[in-house]
Amino acid sequence: MSDMAMLRIGIVVAGVLLVAAIFLFGRPKKPSQGRRLEPAERDTARVEPSIAGDDTSEQVQDYSDDRVSQPELGLPGGTPVAGVESDLGKRPSQDFDKIVSLYVAAKAGQVLRGEDIVVAAEKTGLTFGHMNVFHRLVEGHPERGPVFSMANIMQPGSFDMANIRTLETPAIAFFLTLPAPMTALEAWEKLLPNVERMAELLGGVVLDDSRNTLGRQRIQHIREELRAYDRQHEAPPLTKAPRW
Repeated sequence: MSDMAMLRIGIVVAGVLLVAAIFLFGRPKKPSQGRRLEPAERDTARVEPSIAGDDTSEQVQDYSDDRVSQPELGLPGGTPVAGVESDLGKRPSQDFDKIVSLYVAAKAGQVLRGEDIVVAAEKTGLTFGHMNVFHRLVEGHPERGPVFSMANIMQPGSFDMANIRTLETPAIAFFLTLPAPMTALEAWEKLLPNVERMAELLGGVVLDDSRNTLGRQRIQHIREELRAYDRQHEAPPLTKAPRW
């Protein structure tokens, strides 16, 4: 397949992920452009981000959907099984105005396996909950909603716990939707080490929202963006009462 074809596939996938994020986490405050995500056929080709040195070109790999239905699993750490709905990780408000996303992608020729993802998620403090994805919650205050969430890059984005042992995916996606239950910069400082640790546990690679390897310069740029966001959304100071 030509480099131009690969580039076009990458652009299409990036658009699908953005629409999927909006569908998964709520509605943006400002009207957004684009189309609503339509359900895709289960046997469509999936995209596997891969790394070859500093090259972050994408390769298309067709995963045959030969999953066998299995009984519900009792997973380590008390992870909920299929069929049990949860509000853990549900945002109190479905409105947001910014998304910061990172990915943990399998290296070339490899996949991320469902059981490994669940174990790594538990080790890094993520909780399985709303929309059948994983969330990082505020300790002691889960009602405040997720600091960030982790979804499967493959449609529909959720994790089917009944078939988690057969799940294979090219990547997982982390979404920080703002406003969060803390400042944007504080949320980022919880997101980044969590993603890096997940990549370490899964033997994957951390990618930014443009599907490039996440580097120091990009990290610094994101921090500056979030500092600016916090300044713009800082509550105005209270007017002092006049002294008589």
